[in-house]
Amino acid sequence: MKSLSGKHICLLVAHEFEDVELLYPLLRLSEEGAMITVATLPKARHFHTRPYLPEKPITGRFGSTVPVVVLEEGKRYVHKELDAVKANDADAFVIPGGFSPDYLRVDTKALELVAAAHRAGKLIAAICHGPQVLISVDRMYHTDIVRNRKVTSYAAVRDDLQNAGGQYLDVPAVRDGTVITGRVPDDLPEFCAEIIAHFQTESAKVTGTG
Repeated sequence: MKSLSGKHICLLVAHEFEDVELLYPLLRLSEEGAMITVATLPKARHFHTRPYLPEKPITGRFGSTVPVVVLEEGKRYVHKELDAVKANDADAFVIPGGFSPDYLRVDTKALELVAAAHRAGKLIAAICHGPQVLISVDRMYHTDIVRNRKVTSYAAVRDDLQNAGGQYLDVPAVRDGTVITGRVPDDLPEFCAEIIAHFQTESAKVTGTG
């Protein structure tokens, strides 16, 4: 059996996501048997300015779109708008970086979803600029996704994490309880490895083999 068989992982993105930080986890985690949902912020609540086209699909910094043109929807992933996703719909919520977190962190429904998922004990993972969203969730909902935890991120987010009460570590990926943070695209293998290891640890606890 694959290590993530039966697990459901939701990737949260808006316009200007870091392409590889969506595509690599989608492929790597689905390879381990996970069901993947890519949940996008509704276009009605934000817009893409390069160029601005009302019907343009959610688009990454380097042109990748959601739905993903080169992947058959329904095989490795499904696409939903964020408003259709509930905290109990997935076992983990993953937030890629890029400029997408700027949109997510000011969207009330996105913050509510992450807060509810964290309180329900779901895994929360964010890489590069993604931890910016976690900072905003803590501020708005008095959670502890960053506060008093070991965390990492892209260097530009370091001061923000420290000001939010996190202990910043300049390492590829950090797992602290049910929160995983990653540093930069080059660290995606370590980031995804921590996500996989989290569920392997949980499985071992249930079966009594760990």
